[in-house]
Formats: sequence, C-alpha cells, structure tokens
Amino acid sequence: MSANIRVGVDLGGTKIEVAAFDREGVERFRHRAATPAGDYQATVRTIAALVATADSATQSLAGRLQASVGVGIPGTISPATGLIKNANSLCLIGHALDRDLADALSRPVRLANDADCFALSEAVDGAGADDAIVFGAILGTGAGGGLVIDKHLVRGPNAISGEWGHNPLPWPRADEIPGPDCYCGLQGCNETYISGTGLSRDFAAATGETATAAEIASRSDTGDAKAGAAIERYLDRFARASATIINIIDPHVIVLGGGLSHIARLYTDVPKLWPAYVFSDTVVTKLARPHHGDAGGVRGAAWLWP
Repeated sequence: MSANIRVGVDLGGTKIEVAAFDREGVERFRHRAATPAGDYQATVRTIAALVATADSATQSLAGRLQASVGVGIPGTISPATGLIKNANSLCLIGHALDRDLADALSRPVRLANDADCFALSEAVDGAGADDAIVFGAILGTGAGGGLVIDKHLVRGPNAISGEWGHNPLPWPRADEIPGPDCYCGLQGCNETYISGTGLSRDFAAATGETATAAEIASRSDTGDAKAGAAIERYLDRFARASATIINIIDPHVIVLGGGLSHIARLYTDVPKLWPAYVFSDTVVTKLARPHHGDAGGVRGAAWLWP
C-alpha cells in the first residue's frame, strides 16, 4: 500500500493513541482515548473510531488513497496460529486482532510489538537515523526490545526478536542466584532486575522501604545513600544485560525508551562498564536517549508501511 497518509496506533494498557503522518513524516493529527479495560471487542471498536477520526482530520491530504494503518501492541502475533500471544493486556490473547481490525476498517492493517515499533521509529528518523544496526530497548514496567537493520524491522520465525528481557541476567553474583520469579515461569530474567518493577523490588529487598523507580532515581540524585546503592546495582546489572546484546548483535546504537530511560547516569556510566563484559578490545556502540520520546511507539506503528 502506498498512501499519502500513514496512521499509527499505539495500543497500551491504559490508553490508545492515534497519530497521522504525511509522506515526509510530519505529524498531521494526534488523539488518544482510554483503553477499555479487559474488553476485546470494545478495544477493536475504539481503535476503529480513532482511525476514522484521523481519516476525517486528514482527508484533504490523503486524496483518493486510504491512509495505511499500523498498530503497535503489547504482545505479538504467533506465526503458528495467527493469534495474539505474549500480551500483558490479557484480553488480546488468542484473538486475530489484525484480521478483526482489517474488517472493522475495510483495509489491511499491520501489527507489531510496541517495542519493535519504538525501535523502528528511532531507526527511521530518530536517534539511530544515521546507523545501520539499531536496537531499541524499552525499560518500563517490563523490559522489551526491537531490532532494526538498514531501516527494516527484523522479524524472526518465532516472532520474538528483541525479547532480551527474558534472557537470564548474565554473570550473576552469588546473591543474584537463582533470582526473582518472573511471570514467564522462570527465575532471574533480565526483566526482573532492569525493569522499573525490578528496581523497586531490589530497593525494597535491601531497605525494607517501598519506592517507585522514579523516586529511587530522584533520591539518588539528591545524595540518598540507600537509593544511590540501588542505582549502582541497577547500572551494573543493566551494563551486563546490554553487553550481551552487543556480543550477539553488535549494534551501532542502543536507544533507550520507557520511564527508566530518564536516568541520566545510564548514558554516562554504562558505556564505561561495558568493556568488562563485551568480547572486544573496543566498544564503540552508542547508548542514546530517544529522539521522539513517548511518541516513538505511535510513529513506529505508522512506519510499518513503506
């Protein structure tokens, strides 16, 4: 499909955002609505209504061609069944969301994992625009990722490219074995340490105090010793986890997204830690802030169409 307008949809657990972009990538429309909690059919209707609103707002630019539609989801399509799997929005699991949306919108729809969309957005015209191999890593409630090579999203045969959050934390210390339980059924996954949830859990285990990841980072910046120790542990764990990405993929840049991407010390301290873990005499991979910030997912969804 070659359209004058590309519409991207970012389907989240609490909100659904739609944006429309012209051929030059200029945003022409943006709107959001609350995600219907636990209601699959209502979710499909809400997305269809948002896309219809975007169509109306950009009709003069679209001309006779229907806008293309891409959707970023908190899960992926199983190559075996064609149905949604691995979604933390449980009501999506087991449904043919791409086909149901195509029926509702009377046009083809492309779906991808939200982390893949983030990576694609940053690779096309973001922090990785000048780089051939871009890994996008989202550090939020969980830890997801996506891989883009030469501006093309890499889709593996199992539809799990970039799922570094469910590899084990590498080079574990004695007190990191066997590691916390992960919802995937295993223990000690990267996600249980380097997500915001993981940082909060680690801080609580060490201090007996409850705090969000943002609060821990803020307290560390003001000299709080306990928060500072938690951030030091976090930085080393993130360095170990991300070093395995470099050892396997050797990306030019790793772009961070999600709430923890705002921790400034990630960008200054982690590259200094990498040489201890990366199998190379030099480490020139960059660690970069996202250029598009919170808009990366919806932009990347739009870029699922050429």
